[in-house]
Amino acid sequence: MAHAWRWIRSLLFILQMYLVMALMGLAFAPWALVDRQGASAGIRTYCRWVRFSARWMVGLRSEIRGPVPEGGVLIASKHQSFLDIILLCSVLRQPRFIMKRELIRAPVLGWFALRIGCVPVDRGRRGAAISKMLKDVAEGSTRPGQLIIYPQGTRVAPGAVVPYKIGSGALYRQMDQTCVPAATNVGLFWPRAGILRKPGLAVVEFLDPIPPGLETEAFMALLQSRVETASDALMAEAGFAKEE
Repeated sequence: MAHAWRWIRSLLFILQMYLVMALMGLAFAPWALVDRQGASAGIRTYCRWVRFSARWMVGLRSEIRGPVPEGGVLIASKHQSFLDIILLCSVLRQPRFIMKRELIRAPVLGWFALRIGCVPVDRGRRGAAISKMLKDVAEGSTRPGQLIIYPQGTRVAPGAVVPYKIGSGALYRQMDQTCVPAATNVGLFWPRAGILRKPGLAVVEFLDPIPPGLETEAFMALLQSRVETASDALMAEAGFAKEE
């Protein structure tokens, strides 16, 4: 019975989440149309609402650890579910993502993503996708803000082993900017798919920055070590035992 009630509460939470997305999208659209800051403000307000409503509707608290990056930096983050996107956008002032092109067609979300400068890429052919990604980022490099990439290229379930893709290393070398790794445990509470949302403490943690100038291979090894070690620690803190 308790499980069924938790599932119902999760469903109600999801329904209101998308209803509020539509309403806030309409409310912020005029400002977002004339000023990108309006789009950023709308996204940040919505994400803070999701964090608030998740806490009182399903008992899912959330927390940001570490100094929040500002200015022009590359953020390379662990990606486990939609919740880590929400947490990042709730605190970053000018976020923009390397995102899969299919998301452009998502109602409300797709248009706002383009307005804040997100970079859509095709994932079918890896080499072509990386070249297009670098070209698109270079063309938009005058926009200030935090460019977010998911080094594994997709959502990864807790405990799953997925290799890090070279795209984050190529971006790091081209942009010649500091990279801030980010770890998370959100997949333990908000899965990649499904309705059920579990109570607990979901965390995104900004880690020690990686300065520009490293060779790609050294950067990739350091990035993976920091993100995976910190993510494993956050999941262990929440009671998850990773299989060896």
